Amino acid sequence: MKSYKDLDIYNLSLSLFYKTHAVSLKLPKYELYELGSQVRRSSDSVVTNILEGYGRRRYKFDFIKFLTYSHASNLETICHLEKLLLLYPDLANEITLLQNEYDTLGAKLFSFLRYVENNWNKFE
Repeated sequence: MKSYKDLDIYNLSLSLFYKTHAVSLKLPKYELYELGSQVRRSSDSVVTNILEGYGRRRYKFDFIKFLTYSHASNLETICHLEKLLLLYPDLANEITLLQNEYDTLGAKLFSFLRYVENNWNKFE
C-alpha cells in the first residue's frame, strides 16, 4: 500500500460522500441547513477519518482510533439517511441505494479495522 488512495474503504467513502452531498442538495431549502447539513458532515467524517488515520498509520493505536471514528460516522450517516427516507419519500430510491452502499462500506470498515488490530506492524 503506497497511498491512502490504494485503500478500497477510502475510495468507496469518497464516492459515497459525493453521492450523499448531491442527494442532500435535493432536500427542501429549510432542510438544507438542518438534517441535510448533518448528513453531509457525517458522510464527510467517514472519509476524512480514514485519511487522518492513514496519516498516523505508523502509530497503530492512532490508526485504530481514527478507523473507529470513521466506522461510527458511517453508522451516524446511515441513521440520518433513515430519517430522510421517512421524511422525504420522493427521494426514496436514491436514499435506499445510499443506505445499501453505506452498509457495504460499514462491513468493509469493520473488516479493515479488525485487520489493523490483528496484523498491523507485526513484522516491524
